[in-house]
Amino acid sequence: MVVTAVAFEAARRGQTPLQIATLLGLARVGALLVVAGTVLVAAFGLWLVDLGEVGYTTGWVDAALALFAVTILLGAVGGRRPKHARRLAVAERDAQDVSPELRLLLDDRAARTLNYLAALLVIAIVALMVFKPGAG
Repeated sequence: MVVTAVAFEAARRGQTPLQIATLLGLARVGALLVVAGTVLVAAFGLWLVDLGEVGYTTGWVDAALALFAVTILLGAVGGRRPKHARRLAVAERDAQDVSPELRLLLDDRAARTLNYLAALLVIAIVALMVFKPGAG
């Protein structure tokens, strides 16, 4: 997530479409790592719940799974604008100036909010797993 966020924020400050396309390409690599990590976390997390004999109906496990699902949804929706921005930047890479459309995509407040909210939810999930509220 850090690779994606840093590359995206750097792309927002890019001065040319080529710089932006390059940085958003790096953000794409980060996003692919997030997807791979999501699959691994889900598989191993569910396995650990089973090994620990905690139970899938335990409150903190249910909360973590619900937040995990919401995080995936927020990340998927929030990633649409950056994906479109990357494609547009690649198409404009030979231009000298950033088009207004590309700048609007990069500065989309809703997409940034969704992505940063997803990151905060990941922190909340980790907190649930560490502190296990309500566990006896």
